[in-house]
Amino acid sequence: MKASASGKIILFGEHAVVYNRPALAVPVTQVHVDVEVLDSPRAGIFINAPGINLHAGLNALPADHPIGSVILKLFQHCGISQTPGLEINIVSSIPVAAGLGSGAAVSVALIRALSSFLLCPLSDDEINLLVYESEKYHHGTPSGIDNTVITYAMPVYFIKGKPIEIFKVGKPFTIVIGDTGIPAPTKESVSDLRRMWLKDSTTFEEFFNEIAQIALIARRSIESGKPELLGDLMDHNHSLLQEMTISSPELDKLVEAARNAGALGAKLSGSGRGGNMIALVEQAKAESVAGALMSTGATRTIITEIS
Repeated sequence: MKASASGKIILFGEHAVVYNRPALAVPVTQVHVDVEVLDSPRAGIFINAPGINLHAGLNALPADHPIGSVILKLFQHCGISQTPGLEINIVSSIPVAAGLGSGAAVSVALIRALSSFLLCPLSDDEINLLVYESEKYHHGTPSGIDNTVITYAMPVYFIKGKPIEIFKVGKPFTIVIGDTGIPAPTKESVSDLRRMWLKDSTTFEEFFNEIAQIALIARRSIESGKPELLGDLMDHNHSLLQEMTISSPELDKLVEAARNAGALGAKLSGSGRGGNMIALVEQAKAESVAGALMSTGATRTIITEIS
């Protein structure tokens, strides 16, 4: 039994989304996780995930291991007490800790493949809830945006604790993603920001309100088929994230390089201080912007069309 799940990228609203402001995120189908579940002659469950150098039995994993905990949660959900003999193979082209939702994508693909294999079919809503629980192991207090975009594989306007809003793209647009190559563990930047917010909530609430406005205008621009308006919004959002100390010299360098190469706008994406940045480009300029990012130090680029 096989299943896949694609990556995701946040366009607007990272960090503010943790404080109940809206965020916009879209799937990135160029990178994905593929999971295969096979019968095994040996007892128990054996997991192969070469990308993270994991080759182990389920019972050898610590209780809070993200992959192990997903499997156990699914068994609990499906009322399975006897562990069948299984082999699970996980292959991913999504870079880890880069803001592309690698952890959530593994969980989504794993739950899909395993629930089908066990004849315990789940709705997208059930999968989303199970994956959100597993995201707590990756992120501490996750916003819920990764699991939502990846489960439904649709552009999402997301406010924590409110019903998910899936929205339509009025006109396709092109984004270039540039990876700094520096891991960006979400848990650390989220908890750092929380400490700063507790010290000076007035300033940070103003930042979050401004980012919320940007996300709202961005959604309207996308829905009404005016994606070119996103460029200035990206630049503005990035400057706010810089003030919030969420950027890094490497991210700022790539953002600047993208703008100089003709991008309509650029910003960091995700938890920041490493990981990825994104640039809005005219399709004809995508390759040259990607080239400029590589020559400025990006370790990889992805050109994706949002449609």
